[in-house]
Amino acid sequence: MKHWSFPADRALDALCLGRAGVDLYAVQENTALEDVQTFRKSVGGSPANIATAIARLGGKAGVIGVISNDGLGRYVRAFLRANGVSDAGLKTVSGRSLNSLALTEVRPQDCQVVIYRQDAADLQITAADIDATLIASSASLLITGTALSASPSREACFYALELARRANTTAILDLDYRPYGWESAAQASAILMRACELADIVIGNRDEFDVLEYSSSGSDRNDAQSAQRVLRGNTKVAVVKDGAQGCKIFFADGEYLSQGIFPVAARKPFGAGDAFAGTLIWALRSGQSWSEAARLGAAAAAINVSRDACADAMATQDELLAFVAGHPQFLSTNEPSLKVTL
Repeated sequence: MKHWSFPADRALDALCLGRAGVDLYAVQENTALEDVQTFRKSVGGSPANIATAIARLGGKAGVIGVISNDGLGRYVRAFLRANGVSDAGLKTVSGRSLNSLALTEVRPQDCQVVIYRQDAADLQITAADIDATLIASSASLLITGTALSASPSREACFYALELARRANTTAILDLDYRPYGWESAAQASAILMRACELADIVIGNRDEFDVLEYSSSGSDRNDAQSAQRVLRGNTKVAVVKDGAQGCKIFFADGEYLSQGIFPVAARKPFGAGDAFAGTLIWALRSGQSWSEAARLGAAAAAINVSRDACADAMATQDELLAFVAGHPQFLSTNEPSLKVTL
């Protein structure tokens, strides 16, 4: 499987369903949160980050979600529009539900993040808010695990996945497991596994695949075995990310490949996964092979962690291609047998 076949003649490359919140990044780097004096505002949340990554690369992306009727909600909408992201699926609500807000240190390791998500607006999306015509206008639909963590958002996600199946829209699940949003790891495992069964492509880091195996005994963190648990039914591809070890991509037909990381000096540990996912989707939609899409995704991840934000740190196409041209060598895994076998 060298390429992914998307439906042709779609207005959008990707719709990303879920959290579009606000992040406040410490201006004083390598400083404890309690000592930080000033913060810089940006948009956050994996769906918003991924959509921004795609749009900055020249793709056509949109967000499906809910924002609050206040200055922060208006800021999120304005940011997405300014970055070329469609907000046609973004609903504004009034009342006690507010946009998610995250305050974070900027340091490469042991980076503290404080997140406020009580009555989060993004979790108030309902099945009635999901527009079947909008989903049918997109080549792909991406849903994140956070959007599955509570109702009514959970039911909206499953409805959206059903609509994607009917419309032949590629369904992508980013596991995006955040423990604070779930009642238990067992609950997360059961619901995320159900969502995996409806997705064409599943993306997650090593810890998130461990969550899927919550009810399994004797897990040895074996990437191939973890992938096989989701490569059944509709799912054709499993992407297992593992930080400095890079990522491995497994296909339902038994083929697989691995991609190492590009060496950079990281300024913070987050944002890389969203940059990788957005770039992977954009590259595949642009007709790139899986191996080239993974390489570009790894480069985008490196660019993002070398900067001091997430959505604001997403690379443009010119920046991405210049970075790749300037880094002909990248750090690979120590498993040469896992090189591309396509």
